[in-house]
Amino acid sequence: MTATPRHFLDLDVLDADALRRILDLGAAYKAKRPPGGMEKPLAGKTLAMIFEKPSTRTRVSFEVGIRQLGGEAVILTHHDTQLGRGESIADTARVLSRYCDAIMLRTNKVANLTEMVRHATVPVINGLTDRSHPCQVMADVMTIEERKGEIAGKVVAWTGDGNNVAASWIHAAKRFAFELRLACPEQLRPSSDVLAWAKREGARIQLLTDPEAAIAGADAVVTDTWVSMDQENGNRESREKRHNLLAPFRVTERLMDRAKPDAIFMHCLPAHRGEEVTEGVIDGPRSAVWDEAENRLHVQKGILAWCMA
Repeated sequence: MTATPRHFLDLDVLDADALRRILDLGAAYKAKRPPGGMEKPLAGKTLAMIFEKPSTRTRVSFEVGIRQLGGEAVILTHHDTQLGRGESIADTARVLSRYCDAIMLRTNKVANLTEMVRHATVPVINGLTDRSHPCQVMADVMTIEERKGEIAGKVVAWTGDGNNVAASWIHAAKRFAFELRLACPEQLRPSSDVLAWAKREGARIQLLTDPEAAIAGADAVVTDTWVSMDQENGNRESREKRHNLLAPFRVTERLMDRAKPDAIFMHCLPAHRGEEVTEGVIDGPRSAVWDEAENRLHVQKGILAWCMA
């Protein structure tokens, strides 16, 4: 009987022990202390990466990560494959499973990821969907723990759009036992299903509309761009409406001063300075965004090793 592949899909479907194991693996590779002394545990393995959305950090961190672990990467877009000509996700999953040892998918639609998992016989990794961004938040957790010690019991404040990254933060709050305060406009709250999950699971979540109240005494302050890639081509009126809704949630030096004196600022990038965050914050001494971006590489290596080794 073929073993069930070990997928990395969302933080709400993995238990805390598995997520901690991934972080420990990533930290070990970062410290150049590979588990069991195996620097190249994925030698001879191949990762297929499918990008339906553009990427910098996801693409580079996974490609560099698999190569540093001894494997190879095949990078595919809609323009490179028959997906762009109508071949189904299911058939693509079946074929890639015969060629490769794992599949990473970065897609607009969570339904595409679900279909890939249903038909793949190798591990599937969620590189981003419109529902969540678990790879990013795992790197964020690693960054907080490097700067401030174990994240359990800490306070993380999110300000801005209740988007897919915010959803993964909600999942992480339960899995890693920290308090999460989300300041979002009423019109841009996290999705109702994610909030319902948090309530059922007993996650320590506060949903607010006042960013000052959310950030008061926080250990880390997190935000994201106001207009995501799939919204950039929207009409001007829609973009202006979003900007007007989110302007009070901009992270400024004054707002950061409401957090703890040693609080860190994080942003998954790309950033729009002057919109969701001021230059003084993102380029200032409390910013951890470059460590956060680097940690995408190390966490990705932990994910790859956990799924494939």
